[in-house]
Amino acid sequence: MILLTIGTQLPFDRLVRAVDELALRLDEPIFGQIGSKAEYEPKNFEYCRTMRPTEFDGKFRSARIILSHAGIGTVLSSRKHGKPIVIVPRLAKFGEHRNDHQLATCAQLKNKQGIYVASELEMLFDILSAPALDVPLHGVVSADRAQLVNGIRGFTHSILSR
Repeated sequence: MILLTIGTQLPFDRLVRAVDELALRLDEPIFGQIGSKAEYEPKNFEYCRTMRPTEFDGKFRSARIILSHAGIGTVLSSRKHGKPIVIVPRLAKFGEHRNDHQLATCAQLKNKQGIYVASELEMLFDILSAPALDVPLHGVVSADRAQLVNGIRGFTHSILSR
């Protein structure tokens, strides 16, 4: 199953409409959480406006792939659950957000394992129809963080061994 989630604060009708059209071409069920302020209602996949956290967690766990706005909370959840995620930035020019900060989020995440950026909606079919996608790495420590941790460890060891 593909889980579409657009967050709880703002509608993202452009994405919901695109996924509704794609649902006819994909050989996989889609479930969408479309938000309480959505104007567009999908016709080709099952959806709800909001979910209780336990219900959302269950849908998240059973999904093969997550499709979302470029909200960092959903990206972190995909990493936590080891799910590949496709992120689509909300754009201010369409009234989807007050600014284009999600473009910056996408730029920072586009080369991370398990994260797929669909800067254009036309990219969604190719990404979503791929049979196997990389999943985010769990517990990966960046070289900078590892260096910092080792530096602190060495410093505390030198103080304690005096």
